[in-house]
Amino acid sequence: MVAQNPVLNNALPEITEAAVGVLQRDNGMVLLAERPKGKPWAGYWEFPGGKIETDETPAQALKRELFEELGITITHFYAWLTRTYQYDAQYDAYGVLQSPAKTVKLHFFIVDEWQGDPVGMEDQATSWQNPENLTVDPMLPANQPILTALGLHPTYAITNLKEMGATLFFEHLKLALEHGLMMIQVREHYLSPQELKLFAEHVIELATPFDAKVFINGDVQLALELNAAGVHLPAHKLMQLTSRPEGLLCGASCHNQLELAYAEVLGFDYVTLSPVKPTMSHPDAQPLGWDVFGQLVTGYSLPVFALGGILREDLHTARSYGAHGVAMQRDIWGMV
Repeated sequence: MVAQNPVLNNALPEITEAAVGVLQRDNGMVLLAERPKGKPWAGYWEFPGGKIETDETPAQALKRELFEELGITITHFYAWLTRTYQYDAQYDAYGVLQSPAKTVKLHFFIVDEWQGDPVGMEDQATSWQNPENLTVDPMLPANQPILTALGLHPTYAITNLKEMGATLFFEHLKLALEHGLMMIQVREHYLSPQELKLFAEHVIELATPFDAKVFINGDVQLALELNAAGVHLPAHKLMQLTSRPEGLLCGASCHNQLELAYAEVLGFDYVTLSPVKPTMSHPDAQPLGWDVFGQLVTGYSLPVFALGGILREDLHTARSYGAHGVAMQRDIWGMV
């Protein structure tokens, strides 16, 4: 993760580890809290949480902090992203140090069930917010990638025109959009450039009234030309880059730790990791399995979609292993 500024004397401050809870309602709204007066970065908004004590795991700290800060008992949550951020020192108008430079390692959790109504136990203001359309500011700078990640729906559909045919595919796309589909990747390598453009245009046309995000596989220029939400790059194209494409959300296909690390270095917005299970698309590929998948994404900073032989019913399992969500080419369209 890119730091605010280089740390003085080229020495990193001691790392402070914190557990952070993203309380999320079924409609995607998340709870933000304003840092109270007397604390560093007072007046800034953040996700609730706090420092992990030496005798605590991140999950234990999460439960304690949310009880202390919001008066709630959390009953179900997923480990999500882990991000490191370097904060500059803060000074007041007279040059007096208010908060020293520090490096924080933030363990984010998605919290989807809790007991009690969240209230500011430290007299801090709280607000339920749409992560893609905040009405409070300023946000703590470490949280912008988190807001971007929260705008990615956990169910990610990949087009399957070749197997389904145009009539059936567009019928199923309309039904899926009406039932809440919010992320679609256009991946039809067999089409000619003109055919692909026409197909992608129609997908975007149908998706736009639902505010669903459409990603174009492998073609940055086409994504820009069609004003798509983003581009999704295969692994070999990812590894050829020296910087991420500008003006688009960026995703990449990854299959191992090296590719995951490179997407992280380039600051991509999400990745898919595959194949988790045997898949018709790549029958000769060795499946990772859930245990290896979980090992690869533990402590990772980008949202990861599990891909490869995935069914809609696998979402809970995927999230329990650290995934942001699931990506599918067949089951999402009723093909399995």
